Amino acid sequence: MPDIPPDLDWIRAAPDDATGPGPWIELAFGEGNGEDDPEAPVYIRETSDPDNVVTTNRRKWDAFVLGVQAGEFDHFVEGVEGFESTVKPVDR
Repeated sequence: MPDIPPDLDWIRAAPDDATGPGPWIELAFGEGNGEDDPEAPVYIRETSDPDNVVTTNRRKWDAFVLGVQAGEFDHFVEGVEGFESTVKPVDR
C-alpha cells in the first residue's frame, strides 16, 4: 500500500444538509507533476473506516466521474428507493 500523505485535504461527498457521521465517501487529490497531471494520485476512503484508503489516479477518477454522469453505472442502483436516473434513453 502506498504511503498516504498526512496533510491531505479530504472532501466529503455528502449532501449539503447532511447531518451525522455518515458513513460518507471522502476524496483527497494528491500532488502530481503539474496542475493537470493525469497520473496525480486520488485518495478515496469511507468516514467509518478512515484508515482504509483506496488510491487511483486523476485520469481514472475523471473517467469514472464521466461514466457516472453518463449513466453507465445506473444498473447498479436500479430498484434502490429514491433513485431516479437522470439519463435520457437514446433512441436507436
